[in-house]
Amino acid sequence: KDTIFLASQTRCCICNANKMRLVHAAAALLLVCGLGSSASAFAISGGNQSYVSSLISRDQQQQKQQARRNDTNNSRVAFISHKGLITRGGAESNDSIETSSLSAASVSIETKTDLSVVSDANWSLLSERGRTALENLIQHDASYGAQRHVYADWPDAGVEDEGKLRLAEQLADLDASYPGGLAAYLGKAKMLLRESAEGVNPFSDFTAVVPEGEHISYDTPVPDSHTGMTFSQAEEAGLTGIADVAFVLVAGGLGERLGYSGIKLSLETNLCTNKCYLEVYAKYILAMQRMASLKTGRHDIRIPLVIMTSGDTDPLTRQLLEDNDNFGFEDGQIQIVCQDKVAALKDGSAGLSLGKDRWEIETKPHGHGDVHHLLYREGHVDKWEKEGRKHVIFLQDTNALVINSVLPTLGVSIAKNFHMNSICIPRLAGEAAGAIARLEHKTDPEKSLVINVEYNQLDPLLRSQGDCLGDVPDSATGYSPFPGNANNLVIEMGAYAKTLRGEDQGVVVEFVNPKYKDDTRTDFKKPTRLECMMQDIPKLFQKELGSEANIGFTMFDRWFTFSPAKNSLESGIEAVQNGNTAPGTMSSAESDKYVQNQRKLKYAGMDVCITEEKDLVSVGGIPVTPGPRIIICPGFAITKQEILAKVEGGSITDRSSLVLEGEGLKVKNLQLDGALVIRTGHDCEVEVDGLVVKNKGWELEEIPDGADVPETVSIRGYTMAKHEAMEIHINEPGKYTIGPDGVVNKVE
Repeated sequence: KDTIFLASQTRCCICNANKMRLVHAAAALLLVCGLGSSASAFAISGGNQSYVSSLISRDQQQQKQQARRNDTNNSRVAFISHKGLITRGGAESNDSIETSSLSAASVSIETKTDLSVVSDANWSLLSERGRTALENLIQHDASYGAQRHVYADWPDAGVEDEGKLRLAEQLADLDASYPGGLAAYLGKAKMLLRESAEGVNPFSDFTAVVPEGEHISYDTPVPDSHTGMTFSQAEEAGLTGIADVAFVLVAGGLGERLGYSGIKLSLETNLCTNKCYLEVYAKYILAMQRMASLKTGRHDIRIPLVIMTSGDTDPLTRQLLEDNDNFGFEDGQIQIVCQDKVAALKDGSAGLSLGKDRWEIETKPHGHGDVHHLLYREGHVDKWEKEGRKHVIFLQDTNALVINSVLPTLGVSIAKNFHMNSICIPRLAGEAAGAIARLEHKTDPEKSLVINVEYNQLDPLLRSQGDCLGDVPDSATGYSPFPGNANNLVIEMGAYAKTLRGEDQGVVVEFVNPKYKDDTRTDFKKPTRLECMMQDIPKLFQKELGSEANIGFTMFDRWFTFSPAKNSLESGIEAVQNGNTAPGTMSSAESDKYVQNQRKLKYAGMDVCITEEKDLVSVGGIPVTPGPRIIICPGFAITKQEILAKVEGGSITDRSSLVLEGEGLKVKNLQLDGALVIRTGHDCEVEVDGLVVKNKGWELEEIPDGADVPETVSIRGYTMAKHEAMEIHINEPGKYTIGPDGVVNKVE
């Protein structure tokens, strides 16, 4: 015991690698001598290293856990039982992984593993990295046998050699891409699958309470009761920090659920401008960049954007950027990090699932939680911190409305000194959406944290505490008191960098979600895998910052910030038929964008009808606004105050369509009955006063049954017939006026 204690405390003379070998060796000897309870240890993977903690018990003092970094890049990680270890979901593991796993551990006292299961002739076929990966797998599996279908009973050399090479290289890739290697991945999977099969309650030690946060409404001038901040005040506070932000766009998926084979970022947000999601996000960031330059007088401000892709989306994302000249970003201003897939698991023993033949491991996406480790691994966070950036803003790929809430959320983060701030929306009780809750630990306040809790976990947790009513609505608001998580985040850079440099290096806690065939909970309906979620990083904040972690939320009206496109037209129609008012289709997302802008212009004093639920009309089977269809581009305004300053009076009929773009554009007393597009370039000051427009305009046309149309059309169920419109484009710098007749007059 003293040997372990001294080794773990040593800060000089012994390098980390030798220090940990000494700890492991002593622990192994104590286990052999029957003193395993005093030397129980576990390893946690993080980054490209292994982390080892030893539980020390001396002189009957309270047990202490001392984490030390092992800077050898060994992928054979030992998971040895430690009774106090909190596993995924907060459950204590009495026996996380059997101590027999020492046979595959990276300790200096090595157990000899029989590698003859693969013939010498077959070993000789493999590359060095392939041999190493296969050997690691066999050693890890020595005590389990769960992976014998992968490495046993290979045909003789000369038969299917190409397949053997392919398998070994894939194992090497899986080994290299996962922090701690494939053995670490499988070790975690065994533990989590066992907890899942046993029905471990992840929240048995916690009580859920409503966390601290802000409730801000765009069209309500009344300050929030908690902080006294109005929407405009929150936006103004956000403007003070816009020069020092970085953006991250999590975009690892294809549009298959939408019935679209391309990347979701390439989908058109609306048919008035035909601008895709990536362009909308890019133009918003560039508009913020221009505003930061104006406010500071600095012309060197460049706001970086990192896009996380996957193997499926990476080439298409790069092509989209190339085809559109990076949407106005300078070379190097956009960086791409690509996440790897992880091995699929076929059963409760974490057996690897084979793909189309026995020489291929099936792989699946790991989840958007990879983004934190990738930002750390690729050096972006270190670079941003050195540049003096203060906040990182995380967006997801198909919710165009979210850009409206970025500035006020940033402002709340600055005012409240939040380390992490989640953008939230009102949530109906029982709604199938995650909720932000404060989980208070029943015995140890240091373990309490604010985090997303999935709806199927929230209700059972609430039923086990207090009045035992579960997830019920608040009598005053009609909504659940727990805000719905829109899964867009603002994170403070200092706390983020410190957390990512901790022992886990941004590898968020994983989970499994297997679909079992029957009540035995051993076989799956289809292969599963470990998953991780971006919003689970509070667990790392809590680990690295303890009770100092300051995590909150900012809640906005749903119409203002949340209408994702995630479902196919067919599933959306089915949802509508079942009474769902938020089908999440491309058509509903487009309609909600128009309605949002109706509200903004109405608030600015324009005579415009706001579409209410009763006013919606069915087009392609989905209820959408009959109009007007209004697009306020980021280049026209990104703040409430800008719209109030640039729009005055006027009226728009319900059948009309309007597009406004240009930071120097002002519109007064517009009378629109039809379609109007005004676009102005940089350094153009254009005042529109009393313009009268009446033309045939634009209208939606349903697609006839059986029509052969592109995917971009079929996913909406309609197209837009652009019969007639007035279009005004001004790019030459100068001052202009446009009167009732639409004639452009250059003043200067």
